[in-house]
Amino acid sequence: MQEIHCGGCGQLTPSYDIVHYGSTERGYRSLCSRCFNSEVAKLSGLEKFEHIQFEPVALTDGKGKPHQFHFRARLFGTGVALDAFELLQEYPSGYQFRVTGDPEEDPFALLGRLIEKMRRALSLQYLKEGEFGLQIANLETVRGLIQWDDAGDGRVPILVVDGREITWEEFGRMLMTFEGSQFKLEIRDLSDEL
Repeated sequence: MQEIHCGGCGQLTPSYDIVHYGSTERGYRSLCSRCFNSEVAKLSGLEKFEHIQFEPVALTDGKGKPHQFHFRARLFGTGVALDAFELLQEYPSGYQFRVTGDPEEDPFALLGRLIEKMRRALSLQYLKEGEFGLQIANLETVRGLIQWDDAGDGRVPILVVDGREITWEEFGRMLMTFEGSQFKLEIRDLSDEL
């Protein structure tokens, strides 16, 4: 796993937990989440903010497959985001979730909301193996995450549905089952409830 020295505390930190913080005028530093949150809390006057590092948690999906989730908390303006994500080759990948809250909210209450959101999402399956390969399981809904696809140089996305990466071409093939149908594409923030 690639680790980077935090420019604040000096600790070796996984690259997914590093923030490049600063400005073009004063330069940038690579900070771990704890040091980044301390800087933002000080600038925002949030004396009561408590940064807690949660241990990874394993949850199973609707098919009984286990998934290990790592957590990251980040202060932003007047809020805090708590992310849960799987790791694939050192990077957040697969299922990813987020809840936002007040920076002075009990961090364990925020974690509880996030885990409930994760359990609800993991219980649903939008894809199934069919006669012609991977197919859309529910005729009405597919939910997933839009991510950068290195193979397409950012021209087309990679979609993450049911925790697995689906190319734009694969998704298009699955949609052809519904040729002649209408659709509604709704884009939402990662922290929104779908």
